[in-house]
Amino acid sequence: MTHSSTRDALERWAGGERIMPLPSHASLSAPAISFEFFPPKTPALEEQLWACVARLGTLKPRFVSVTYGAGGSTQERTHATLLRLVKETDLVPAAHLTCVGATREQVDEVARQYWEAGIKHIVALRGDPPKGQTYAPYPGGYDFAVDLVAGLKRVADFEITVAAYPETHPQAKNPEDDLDNLKRKLDAGATRAITQMFYDNEAFLRFLDRAVAAGIKAPIVPGIMPISNYKQAAAFCAGCGTSVPKWMESLFEGLDEDIETRRMVAAATTAEQVRLLQANGIDEFHFITLNRPDLVYAIARILGVKPAA
Repeated sequence: MTHSSTRDALERWAGGERIMPLPSHASLSAPAISFEFFPPKTPALEEQLWACVARLGTLKPRFVSVTYGAGGSTQERTHATLLRLVKETDLVPAAHLTCVGATREQVDEVARQYWEAGIKHIVALRGDPPKGQTYAPYPGGYDFAVDLVAGLKRVADFEITVAAYPETHPQAKNPEDDLDNLKRKLDAGATRAITQMFYDNEAFLRFLDRAVAAGIKAPIVPGIMPISNYKQAAAFCAGCGTSVPKWMESLFEGLDEDIETRRMVAAATTAEQVRLLQANGIDEFHFITLNRPDLVYAIARILGVKPAA
């Protein structure tokens, strides 16, 4: 299969084409990739982050994004990390920006600073409130992600990525309303969507079928988070509405104290997930790294992504 974009895949699905068998690795090109990092809280985590950036940066990702903590809790660290990426690397940074904890004017000013610093790509999200609180629009702020997207486009001609939820956002009224919200965000000026991480490829492919039927043509990029600690991942996924197949639990059974084997299982299962998606026309993936480079680096190499010469 030749290299193809998610947009191409959407057009093929609209025509009824669907491939399910997993072809040999030799028949698949290396996928396009991007990475997500989070801003560090301590000097030790700072060192870990930049070691991660140095290692994964050799794979020449399309871009790298930096997250924004719940309630805007990492705002200053996020900004500092992005500015250092601009100054010290040749990577293309994307800034997560949310509606939480700031007025429209404050958000717009942050966006202007990003644009002037050379950061032209924003991941626009509603954002999560501080732990234990329910979401409510900030007084004088952007209410939801669709409003943030429209506001950012008024500030500058940003490339804007938004979130998509193959298994439906846990706070959405229903799947149809959730899909309508995605379409509104794209119609407001977003250029692509990255999904919440998922482990059920069929759920993702059904979601793309529904997206086609809704008239969505923008790329929808799978968010991929390798599982190396099943119990922690299952607990996290339960909170964000992501299902974890039972067969994955069996693969990690009895490996709680065996870190190296867990990593090997994680590399194999994640590479297989990506290959199956490639067999269905998807050839761009966004990896959630958790600032741990070795596992993601190994998966990328299995997929045929090679470091720059």
